[in-house]
Amino acid sequence: MNSIKETHFNFPGQTAFYKGKVRDVYTIDNKYLAMVVSDRISAFDVVLPEAIPYKGQVLNQIAARFLEATKDIVPNWVISVPDPSVTIGRICEPFKVEMVIRGYLAGHAAREYAAGRHHVCGVALPEGLKENDILPEPIITPTTKASVGHDEDISREEILARGIVSEEDYVKLEAYTQALFKRGTEIAAKQGLILVDTKYEFGKVDGQIYLIDEIHTPDSSRYFYKEGYEERQQKGEPQKQLSKEFVRRWLIENGFQGKDEQVVPVMTEEIVNSISERYIELYEKIIGEAFVKPAEGSVLTRVETAINNALSVM
Repeated sequence: MNSIKETHFNFPGQTAFYKGKVRDVYTIDNKYLAMVVSDRISAFDVVLPEAIPYKGQVLNQIAARFLEATKDIVPNWVISVPDPSVTIGRICEPFKVEMVIRGYLAGHAAREYAAGRHHVCGVALPEGLKENDILPEPIITPTTKASVGHDEDISREEILARGIVSEEDYVKLEAYTQALFKRGTEIAAKQGLILVDTKYEFGKVDGQIYLIDEIHTPDSSRYFYKEGYEERQQKGEPQKQLSKEFVRRWLIENGFQGKDEQVVPVMTEEIVNSISERYIELYEKIIGEAFVKPAEGSVLTRVETAINNALSVM
């Protein structure tokens, strides 16, 4: 009752439906998108079998807060947030790249570096780094945006050479990415956090670039706790972090990294509840406010009603 695993709504003016890894997206009048952020969870580009209660609400509300806090940098796609798990916005033609920006050597970049690959997406990394070290300056390491399968690292040069994004637009995307990361870093610092890395997605309508999708959530970003960071680095200890990395680590420890023939480990009720609790913790630390669970009742009925009400006044 507390989780949204999938939806099957039919709204007035609905012209299309798309089921993503974690989002159910309804196209309305070929002009608007009603996005339901489900409680599905993915890792290594694989949707895991169990839904995580309140996860969608956590992601949607964090994204809404940060999109509002950055709309002076770049306009975004949001029109309204009629429900904790729903965002309604304008349709944009998405750029076929995700703008990943990294301020520290962590996650995928750290794994590549440890394997001896000291160039990421055409960007050279200094020698002598260790995992979670701060980089001399934030670097942009784009990935292709795959509709199915795995996203892949790609360099700026290859993006331009293949005509995936025009040079004029790509220069703007880089500038927006740097400015958004700077703003996100400043907001995180006020909460005692370090924004380690994140990704941004952009689209275009009538020649105008818009920021789309979620930003600065624990699914799209990695945060370290600022207190004790230096001491942990000096001692070579793992950083205390706020991100979905704890889910990836659990999967890795249980023999799963999304590779062919690997099987997702059993997600017990205890595991599901612990992940839910961690997401709520992430929300409260990132936003700095208590997480409010919705009133008891059918979450699907609540969501459908909220979208219908919002669409009726558009």
